[in-house]
Amino acid sequence: MPGVVGTSAAMRAVYRLTRLVAASRASVLLVGATGTGKEVIARNIHRLSPRADGPYVRVNCGALSESLLESELFGHIKGAFTGAVDNKTGRFEAAHGGTIFLDEINSMTPKLQVKLLRVLQEREFERVGESRTIRVDARVIGATNQFLENEIEAGRFREDLYYRLNVVPIFLPPLYQRREDIPALVRYFLERYCEENRRDPPEVPAAILERMQQYEWPGNVRELENCVERAVVLAHGQPVNFELMVPGQEQRMRAAHGKSGDLDGMIQNLVRLALAKLPSDDGRLHERLVRGVERELLEQVLPLCDNVLVKAAARLGINRNTLHKKLSELKNPNGTLEAPEAGGVGDKVIG
Repeated sequence: MPGVVGTSAAMRAVYRLTRLVAASRASVLLVGATGTGKEVIARNIHRLSPRADGPYVRVNCGALSESLLESELFGHIKGAFTGAVDNKTGRFEAAHGGTIFLDEINSMTPKLQVKLLRVLQEREFERVGESRTIRVDARVIGATNQFLENEIEAGRFREDLYYRLNVVPIFLPPLYQRREDIPALVRYFLERYCEENRRDPPEVPAAILERMQQYEWPGNVRELENCVERAVVLAHGQPVNFELMVPGQEQRMRAAHGKSGDLDGMIQNLVRLALAKLPSDDGRLHERLVRGVERELLEQVLPLCDNVLVKAAARLGINRNTLHKKLSELKNPNGTLEAPEAGGVGDKVIG
């Protein structure tokens, strides 16, 4: 599959779904963190589909304001708004007979979500400033780095549009969940950038590849690609070291752990470590991580407040009854965090 490297189980599942969905007309939703290769998969779906000879059109929905994105997607007529000095063909119209890839689709405003829903259901739209209806046959592939279920709960994304887009979801795994693919990716990018820069491939010792497999790669495949390109340019044919391949990694690790008081950094590191350690198919990630942090927070705050609920609730910024409820929910058979019977403001928790 062009541009896609890896034989891990996670990537084999992606390949299988890509080939299955390509032959259909179904809408596809690609879900994955930034840099995991969503556009590469979108291009392969188009290339393997009966629409391969048709146009492939890409739109980054997060890069434009609502008015500009509306004009970009659906076009406009002369005089529709200030600056509309001529008619413009929209991206949907340009994608007729082919595929349109809508990246960062979660950033669409409610107004544009309604218009997109109509295109998906009725395959028609109007240009901005025009009443004439245009019919279009374009296969839609959406991509997001957010879980749209959470966006729906927050009221930022339409549930009906989600179901229209999510006919076939494909999840792109982050690089730390497919570490076994890193050596093959390094070789692929080395060959590519050595050819582009007319350089001899530098030696990458096995020890360096092993360290690269241990690194978290927050930027995913895109970060790895940039690191390999840098090594090709700077190595001058000499064996590469880890600092050359991943410069500043130690500083980034310290930043991820966070300085004293850098709560955001510590939280980011905690979540990153949890995601790295827990199996990718763990269906209790939210429960295990959030409830675990909540339990640890209560276990450490309560002694600081002499186990007095009203003090602990004030320190935590929550109502005392809410704290009592949380203690009841989190108590275990060993008696840890056992909630006391409801009583006065001087209630204490028994450790």
